[in-house]
Amino acid sequence: MKITDIISALDAKHPGESEYRQAVMEVLVCIEDIYNQHPEFEKAAIIERLVEPDRIFTFKVPWIDDKGKVRVNLGYRVQFNNAIGPYKGGLRFHASVNLSTLKFLGFEQTFKNALTSLPMGGAKGGSDFSVRGKSNAEIMRFCQSFMLELWQNIGANTDIPAGDIGVGGREIGYLYGMYKKLARENTGTFTGKGLDYGGSLIRPEATGYGALYFIDKALAHHGHQLKGKTVAVSGFGNVAWGACLKATELGAKVITISGPDGYIYDPEGIEGEKIDFMLELRNSGEDIVAPYADKYPSATFYANKRPWEQKVDIALPCAIQNEMNEQDAQQLINNKVLCVGEVSNMGCTTAATDLLIEHKVIFAPGKAVNAGGVATSGLEMTQNAMHIQWSAQEVDSNLKEIMSKIHDQCVKYGSQDGGAYVNYAKGANIAGFMKVANAMMAQGVV
Repeated sequence: MKITDIISALDAKHPGESEYRQAVMEVLVCIEDIYNQHPEFEKAAIIERLVEPDRIFTFKVPWIDDKGKVRVNLGYRVQFNNAIGPYKGGLRFHASVNLSTLKFLGFEQTFKNALTSLPMGGAKGGSDFSVRGKSNAEIMRFCQSFMLELWQNIGANTDIPAGDIGVGGREIGYLYGMYKKLARENTGTFTGKGLDYGGSLIRPEATGYGALYFIDKALAHHGHQLKGKTVAVSGFGNVAWGACLKATELGAKVITISGPDGYIYDPEGIEGEKIDFMLELRNSGEDIVAPYADKYPSATFYANKRPWEQKVDIALPCAIQNEMNEQDAQQLINNKVLCVGEVSNMGCTTAATDLLIEHKVIFAPGKAVNAGGVATSGLEMTQNAMHIQWSAQEVDSNLKEIMSKIHDQCVKYGSQDGGAYVNYAKGANIAGFMKVANAMMAQGVV
């Protein structure tokens, strides 16, 4: 495999798709050695087949706002790879959504889902529609129009969408309601559903919970413990909320959260009612964190800055892709950060990731550390298929076990220096790739 040739061919076919290129490059660099040990992969053109989605649906989504004006957005569904199970991945409603972002997310999802050991392929979708500033009625009309185009291409054994940025319980409800009406069936076609109609307990918290289970095990593997450590968290949505809850429960102190307006530094720790207040901020529709400092005198608000300038033991990007750059990583290294975990998808730039690994920081990549969300979605699918609902304790126990197994796979393929350090990025990519590649080999050229 010549990485330069593959990337050049990708650039020629898909110019300008920088996020997608970054995701592919990161995987290829990690798997190059093991790929070249398997000539059968080269003969079957596994890489050339893996980097292209199975199919992409692009469609217009017309809807009417509360003033009676017709609006039009673009909708997408990228069904990337179903070698190990039906397509599975979230829907993102955000003004920044484009095809490059969704292809990167679908590509990542393929390997992330493989790491969970659950039978799920990779997909992603969404729209450049933003829920911010929209009424419930406008969001409902948009979701119904979106589903009118998508419903025939998804299903419980075909493609199971879920939530992502801009798509929470409300949006899933509207999407699933329309799907159910059109398909005339009540199945587990969506995950992230409400508890009253097939949802799973602890699903909203699951990404953050799973991330801290992984971080806890990674620290222990390197001779450290989470208890007593200080943690910087970015974001203030469901993912950050779950991370703050579980970090606090496991004995760490979270001292930052952030939003588009800047970040909050609270040296007393963000716990208890302060974590509950994060939900109030998120649900306010303002999309800002500054009011936290008005409510709690112990906190300081830093406008238009990111939390990585604070001295902490653990840094957890929980907001969006590429939110931590090389300069941020260097600042964390200068402050002797112990661990960085990408709780958001591809939360670090390539340069930041390389720098952290070069300095032997414990770096947990998104496809491993944030797999708890989709893992719990997989558990929701199982509950739907069995027509039962597990207790929160049962779901949490299964989640913890899945994250432990993901950690072990990363250690198997990523151990360096005689096992003294684990390159989790390399380990996660190889473990996920090998499972998908072997499944593709077994099924022939299809």
